[in-house]
Amino acid sequence: MKYTIAVARGDGVGPEVISQAIRILDRVSGVYGHKFEYRSVLAGGAAIDETEEALPKETIDICRGSDAVLLGAVGGGKWDALPREQRPETALLRLRKELGLFANIRPAVLFEALADACPLKAGIISGGVDIVVVRELTGGIYFGEKGVKESGDMGLAAYDVEIYAEEEVRRVARTAFSLARERAGKITSVDKANVLESSRLWRRTVSALAAGYPGVTLEHMYVDNAAMQLVRDPGQFDVILTGNMFGDILSDEAGVISGSIGMLPSASFAAGNFGLYEPVHGSAPDIAGKDRVNPVAAILSAAMMLRYSFGLSGEAEAVEQAVKSVLDEDYRTPDIYSEGKKAVGTKEIGALIAERIL
Repeated sequence: MKYTIAVARGDGVGPEVISQAIRILDRVSGVYGHKFEYRSVLAGGAAIDETEEALPKETIDICRGSDAVLLGAVGGGKWDALPREQRPETALLRLRKELGLFANIRPAVLFEALADACPLKAGIISGGVDIVVVRELTGGIYFGEKGVKESGDMGLAAYDVEIYAEEEVRRVARTAFSLARERAGKITSVDKANVLESSRLWRRTVSALAAGYPGVTLEHMYVDNAAMQLVRDPGQFDVILTGNMFGDILSDEAGVISGSIGMLPSASFAAGNFGLYEPVHGSAPDIAGKDRVNPVAAILSAAMMLRYSFGLSGEAEAVEQAVKSVLDEDYRTPDIYSEGKKAVGTKEIGALIAERIL
């Protein structure tokens, strides 16, 4: 079967990691007989350099006409002097809005072979760590009303409004409940309902939806406690459901447990099977072009694409097992290297993973 993928390679190390993700998809194509058609698009700093805008209309149109989107990191110091509304990162926010991407899924899995790279004590992670953070992506404080105003004797005051509608909460919660049914059947919904009215609405809405998922256990947790529990006992979590800002922070915290941000994939979903897939890490311009960046996050993002947008679960598992095999054989990129392991670069680890997809 043929699948069309819009590919935005991004900035900094983005092109390097996306090249390895495509290497893996090509290997899957050869082994399993699928056909992947790649449509190159511009987004971020690369788009600014060529078109003077971070997200050209052509990119949006091609993404909408594709089955999925594969995106590299965007941004870098080169564009720091631009006004906020013109910076490369605005491409991400606009893409989410334009493509209707409302649910961000970030797995945080600690591979057994990387236990020594985890900053937590061995006793804390002894039971393994396999968490998925489901973050609402198009609402909340990031998209609420913003402004600066005079406040008398206090000088200037800035404000950002947190606002959520019930349906915004329901649709991302449905994604989390569906995921939980396929996993351990537990959701921890994170909010600040003891203080915020938006969180009280969030909690009521999620609780009402839970009745339709009898096989899933729902618990509520305040965000400050959740942040503490993630480092105290991460094994207690299965699916974490939360809003835009809390999810942004907690998913990065959970990601540290995996040993490196270079190991963290992500997917952002619209209604149906359409999704945008990208590594969590940034563009890291300081190591761009040096064959030092870890491409595993991009490769695992491609595996998520196979599973969720294309329904190719067996192929996705083959990619994930190939990653596990390479790590079990002690191959390490610089971010996860420790003494006695086999040091490899971006291209070599991509080739090693591809070889093990059978």
